[in-house]
Amino acid sequence: MEIKKSKEGQTLNIKLLGRLDTNTAPELDENIKGDLASVDEIDIDLKELDYISSAGLRTILVIHKAMTAKSGKLIIKNVKDEVMEVFDMTGFSSFLNIEE
Repeated sequence: MEIKKSKEGQTLNIKLLGRLDTNTAPELDENIKGDLASVDEIDIDLKELDYISSAGLRTILVIHKAMTAKSGKLIIKNVKDEVMEVFDMTGFSSFLNIEE
């Protein structure tokens, strides 16, 4: 997986490319951990994410909880149909802020 990250004011923009799974989820955890305290919004673009596993879902959940705890926002954008199916089947689409 490739992680592209940029910060604009209080917003952290992240683009994920490839697969978010058991092997790559810890990398995303580490990559975002240092930024959580300094941002009010995290936008994650999944346009080029081909697959998400339960480990990837856990990482998204941790980010969601961290942002909710500080009254911040997590926005998921450009979700491919295959990944959206996983969000729907697991109930994640019911509480995540997902935009097209």
